[in-house]
Amino acid sequence: MHAPDKRVTLPGIALLLAGGYFAARALQERRRHHPLDVLTDPVLEHDVHVRVPMAAAVGAVAALAVGGYLFAHQRRQGSGMAKHFVEFVELDVPVSTAYNQWTQFEEFPKFMATVQSVEQVDDTHLHWRALVGGKIKEWDAEITEQIPDQRIAWRSIGGVDNSGVVTFHKINDNRTRVTLQMDYSPQTIAEKAGDVVGAVKLTTKANLQKFKKLVESRGAETGAWRGTVTH
Repeated sequence: MHAPDKRVTLPGIALLLAGGYFAARALQERRRHHPLDVLTDPVLEHDVHVRVPMAAAVGAVAALAVGGYLFAHQRRQGSGMAKHFVEFVELDVPVSTAYNQWTQFEEFPKFMATVQSVEQVDDTHLHWRALVGGKIKEWDAEITEQIPDQRIAWRSIGGVDNSGVVTFHKINDNRTRVTLQMDYSPQTIAEKAGDVVGAVKLTTKANLQKFKKLVESRGAETGAWRGTVTH
């Protein structure tokens, strides 16, 4: 196992620099209003004549805190390392209904908030267009395994780096657990910052809840593909 990369990464540097900028602005304001006090007393006292702008002070603390947390997080996780998470939802429908609806990939935008479109190129290839880290991105994905009423696995083959598997578990005749496991590699500063606060995981959790609502409200799937894929 490789040791985690402990270098300071760009998101951490950016946020730390932002904190330093706001701190410097606060110090400049203090000098402007009460220059001698800065030279004689390094500790900020409750002086009614010194009014450091609240926005600058709060900005410094917030930026330094987030930057420090991001740096510590990436020291633990390792820079550029693939991220992994698991989410699940239980639906009050038969397992075949949940599975069949998931095979309707082009309907994903109806319950996936950041997905704009999914084009099914053929039985095993999809073209995605979605909002990732605040920017529209497109990429292709390949279905690597598909077993009716059990699992669908995929991997990207260009663009946004991700892979995963959705599994379908029969709880009883009218209740199904859908579990999504996903690996992804955040690339840009915005994507890495989003990863720190768990944005992808939270979005996925919300998407699964929307999928549950969509399927249960209809009571039946809108289509199905029952073919098998094995590689």
